[in-house]
Amino acid sequence: MSDLLKNIDARTKLAGTNKLEILLFSLGTDVRTGRQETFGINVFKVREVMRTPPITAAPEMPAAVEGMVSLRGALVPVVDLARYARVDTQAPRSIMIVTEYAGHTQGFLVAAVDTILRLDWSQMRVPPAMLLAELGGLVTAVTELPDGRLVMLMDVEKILSETTRYDDEIVYRNIKPLDNPELTVFFADDSAVARKQIERTLDAMGVKYVAAINGREAWNELEKVAASAQTAGQKVSELISLVLTDIEMPEMDGYILTRKIKSDPRFAGVPVIMHSSLSGMSNQQLGKSVGVDEYVPKFEPQRLSETLTRRLLGDLPAAQLSAYS
Repeated sequence: MSDLLKNIDARTKLAGTNKLEILLFSLGTDVRTGRQETFGINVFKVREVMRTPPITAAPEMPAAVEGMVSLRGALVPVVDLARYARVDTQAPRSIMIVTEYAGHTQGFLVAAVDTILRLDWSQMRVPPAMLLAELGGLVTAVTELPDGRLVMLMDVEKILSETTRYDDEIVYRNIKPLDNPELTVFFADDSAVARKQIERTLDAMGVKYVAAINGREAWNELEKVAASAQTAGQKVSELISLVLTDIEMPEMDGYILTRKIKSDPRFAGVPVIMHSSLSGMSNQQLGKSVGVDEYVPKFEPQRLSETLTRRLLGDLPAAQLSAYS
């Protein structure tokens, strides 16, 4: 099993090519449906795959959190994905996928891991509404394998949100409003949880926004804005103050979206902020290579608001700008 992720560092070369690799896994056969679904997680978020170690129960943990394990001296929470996804299975969770993203490390218990699949983000599609309703927004993208199996990419950010309770109301209380009705932020993110957090942050700042659920939709909408501005004799920067984009998105990732924006003279003067749970330096460097103006980790509303304030009001005198920090 160690060979499965042996060359994971080399996979950072995929970023910026609109490609990704996902680790396929299953949660066991659901006794209610008789089906065994195939799920996936971006390899960039996987630190290691191992046999499930002894788990120590902990009090007052969310229902799907089995307890804690000690990994190299650090206590790591362990989530039973079958329980979380409400898959009624008798399959033993003998495998643990250790994930690392958004500054958090956690273990995911699964029944089995399959292989690593390399594909283009354009092959990943937005899930049908019926599937979204059935799984409660747990899936952000789907693709079909040559053997007919449907692979569902899990929204691990949603899992983090609901098993760590990091998104409490208190983190939004100190965000200061900008009181500038002319500001508009355009943001793109495939995670419903992440979009909600961005909306709450921008609402607290008093900033208008337009949202897209993936890079392809974002680019299509931005092109419409550019065409409208051109017809009206305006600059795009008069209509869109800033673009905030995730990295991982079906159909078109954030790297490609940024490259398109930065290579199009119509979007001159519109800063692009990358907002992702992939917080490694390699990801930040790749963002800079395609023209990203700044990088902000996900799930830090206060830091996001401070970065947006600085970028949106960057032309103000320093003394006036300090009033918002």
